[in-house]
Amino acid sequence: MPRNLPVAFMPRREPGQSVPVEDRILLHLYEQDHQADHYIVTNDVTRLGIAESCAMHPPNVSRAMRKLYSKGLISQHSRTIRGENRRQKTWQLTEEGRNTARSRISNLESAMVLIRSKDGDLLEIRADQASNRLRAGLSLLQILMHSQHEGVLNFGDIRFGTLVKKEIPEPPPGSLSILMGAHSTYHDRPPVTRTVHGRKKEKDELREWHISEMPVLALSGIAGCGKTTLVSDWISELIESDKEKDIMYYPCQPWDTSLGIATSLLHKIGIVDKKSDPYNVLDSLPYKPASKIDIDSLRRRLCAHLLDENEILDQDSSTSDELLIILDDVHNIGSTGDYLLVALLQIAEITKLRLMIISRNSLIFYDRRDVHTRNRVKEINLSGLSLEELSEWLGLMDNSGFVPAEQIHRVTGGHPLAVELLEIYGETIHDDWLRFLDEEILNVLPKDHRELLSILAVSEKPIPWQTLARAAGVDGSPPKQLIERGLMIELDGGLWLHEALRSRLLREAGKPIKERVRKLEESQC
Repeated sequence: MPRNLPVAFMPRREPGQSVPVEDRILLHLYEQDHQADHYIVTNDVTRLGIAESCAMHPPNVSRAMRKLYSKGLISQHSRTIRGENRRQKTWQLTEEGRNTARSRISNLESAMVLIRSKDGDLLEIRADQASNRLRAGLSLLQILMHSQHEGVLNFGDIRFGTLVKKEIPEPPPGSLSILMGAHSTYHDRPPVTRTVHGRKKEKDELREWHISEMPVLALSGIAGCGKTTLVSDWISELIESDKEKDIMYYPCQPWDTSLGIATSLLHKIGIVDKKSDPYNVLDSLPYKPASKIDIDSLRRRLCAHLLDENEILDQDSSTSDELLIILDDVHNIGSTGDYLLVALLQIAEITKLRLMIISRNSLIFYDRRDVHTRNRVKEINLSGLSLEELSEWLGLMDNSGFVPAEQIHRVTGGHPLAVELLEIYGETIHDDWLRFLDEEILNVLPKDHRELLSILAVSEKPIPWQTLARAAGVDGSPPKQLIERGLMIELDGGLWLHEALRSRLLREAGKPIKERVRKLEESQC
């Protein structure tokens, strides 16, 4: 029997189930076991498909697969992928793997998860009962992954898909069911974050963009450099001067889709049923899990709704006020969201919708001319704090035992997280800072990309790509992934890297460093 938990007795952190990586993969492959030995398979049994379903970075999938393969739990194959022209590496369970998966599943099914019911009650139930209680077509793995990352699974959450109804096989277009729970995916304000130190130049740029007519602002920077913190602080100042400011803050998760973002946007605007949708915007949304959103129809109809040139909207449904949309961590949805972002850019151009996009990667859904000549997009690339900003922050601390600001800036690149750990623990290079760089940035890079950065790190100045490519023994253009994520920076004198990464890579000692220096010197001859 589910336990009804009063709000007063809710755990503070609303903890979810933590599923080990091996269990995730075994459970996922067991759910895909119907494809075992098939000549043509879906993307679900490839590295990228497993990474998406199990909430993992693709390089971590490869490492986990090697471990499972050595245990004899999985077998590796080269299969034709449906809808693609080339064969890819795939995996399936062995007979021993199936027996192990069944044993793990029996334990995972009895795991307790928290759900919020249709009536708003917080319930603790078995994981294998959650899908029926939520009326969602979720697998056991999806239930456990949502529980691990969200803590509480909310009835009607748009990310769970359209509600499963036995009495009505297909809901009529414009019904309320597709939008139920959309409120749980976005917020009216950004999260409360730590105190912002410095960033005066960036705040001025945000203010200039806000008072301009430019529809989109793209804010990028490496992990942990303070993108969300900066925006939250600026929004707080904005709200102080305009308490009625209409804001939608949407934190993108790895499982988010264009449909989820679009549905939440319509919910925020007030398009929730046929009565509030005279321009039939809801008809552009799919009502089947495998269907795709009609981006062009959404763009046209949403523009018509926001402009309301026919004046058919009720006064209460008027959209005359400016709406600021903040999409955070857009890198999580990858290139699959580019079409929606282009549509939102075009909508923002002719309506009072303003769009702010935050990403670890450089965004490529718009043209460079949109930045430099068309005045459609304002770009801010967030790097570490300047030496002056760092010195000012250190002046607020009890820094009697600290090394000079110049040395701290040299080894951390002014990265706010490193300085914050310095403030808490008093250590210039704290273990958590090194672990953050490794886990969030370096360890998820392909081996050849990391070696490229390591060779660049031993140089004392920027290096032309031709020289660096010869030293690393690679051909072609600079890796797009490194450029987009801001890990490798293109300067007039050549390529360079973030100072924090350079300091971390130079902590290696012995033969690897000497070998990279030798390769670099030979390539410059």
